[in-house]
Amino acid sequence: MSDLLRTPLFPLYQQYEGVRCIDFGGWELPVQFSGIQKEHEAVRERAGLFDVSHMGEFTVQGEQAEAFLQQMTTNDVTTLVPGQAQYTLMCYPDGGVVDDLLVYKLEDQHYMLVVNASNIDKDWAWLQEHLIPGVSMTNDSEQTALLALQGPLAVDIIGKVTATDVSTIEPFRFVQDAEVCGVKLLLSRTGYTGEDGFELYVPADQAAAVWNGLMQAGEGHGLVPTGLGARDTLRFEARLPLYGQELSATISPLEAGVGMFVKLNAGPFIGHEALLQQKNDGPARKLVGIEVLERGIPRPHYPIYAEGVQIGEVTTGTQSPTLKRNLGLALIDSKYAALGTPLEIEIRGKKLKAEVVKTPFHKRTRTSKTPTQGADQA
Repeated sequence: MSDLLRTPLFPLYQQYEGVRCIDFGGWELPVQFSGIQKEHEAVRERAGLFDVSHMGEFTVQGEQAEAFLQQMTTNDVTTLVPGQAQYTLMCYPDGGVVDDLLVYKLEDQHYMLVVNASNIDKDWAWLQEHLIPGVSMTNDSEQTALLALQGPLAVDIIGKVTATDVSTIEPFRFVQDAEVCGVKLLLSRTGYTGEDGFELYVPADQAAAVWNGLMQAGEGHGLVPTGLGARDTLRFEARLPLYGQELSATISPLEAGVGMFVKLNAGPFIGHEALLQQKNDGPARKLVGIEVLERGIPRPHYPIYAEGVQIGEVTTGTQSPTLKRNLGLALIDSKYAALGTPLEIEIRGKKLKAEVVKTPFHKRTRTSKTPTQGADQA
């Protein structure tokens, strides 16, 4: 895998016995450190630390930066204040999705965009193609590492290595010049697991110091390094979409069930007309939760049937590590999207009984408002 890209933390992986790396969109990344089930449970019950430094970061600034992002993204950038982040999407004129992303407002007319690793080059080209006078952009992806500390004990762990009162950081808010493990970084109350937690944007050459400092601080809290495998099962249980599966150039935000991040009244953006028409007509397809009622695990692209006719396919599916049920997300004909609708799923040439079930499959009990990020970050 020598031709694959590696994050600044790659040299640290080998200190963990049992680590297994895979090719993930051209990156050599750990799918697991000690086991997907173990890591999944740690994040649900205690905490896990992820290396997601393969993500892309763009800076957008200039006197027309806000107007530019308002045109390019579906959410309402004008509602942001400095220190606030926002989940949003970029769409093609037909309503298909270029990417889903986060927008961080650093200060007036100065933003950071966080995009999916597999889409960095495509997103950069799309934004450059539509750039307007009064806006400049830089691609800071290679200089920026990203760590995610997720789980119910995340506040306790990070509180040991920073003077910032992290308990006061609200969901989708951030501290731009926090110091964690002696390193100045951007500390954000966001994540991709359905649990409480933080994302840390770190200068690439100081990422190892932060990783090691957090792991040491978490020793008494059951913190474990966590790979892509658990990251996917965690986001799946929380019904957070993954680009390329629940979102794509042929799947709109309304079909994917993230229409709350499409502000059609906030002004025109690329894809506005198509999405307005789709909302008025009602999307022909809808993303739903399904449960297989017989012995079989749903996997991406498995066909879904109703009344003897194929009506869609699975986008993500697995045996839920938390619930021990065979669950999936499926994009199907909207006529069959009601809860309890009987379906069939074809698994290895055999049609098994399934039904539409409620999502998210797992939703943590919150004593206070905590973040559930929609961005797929894959």
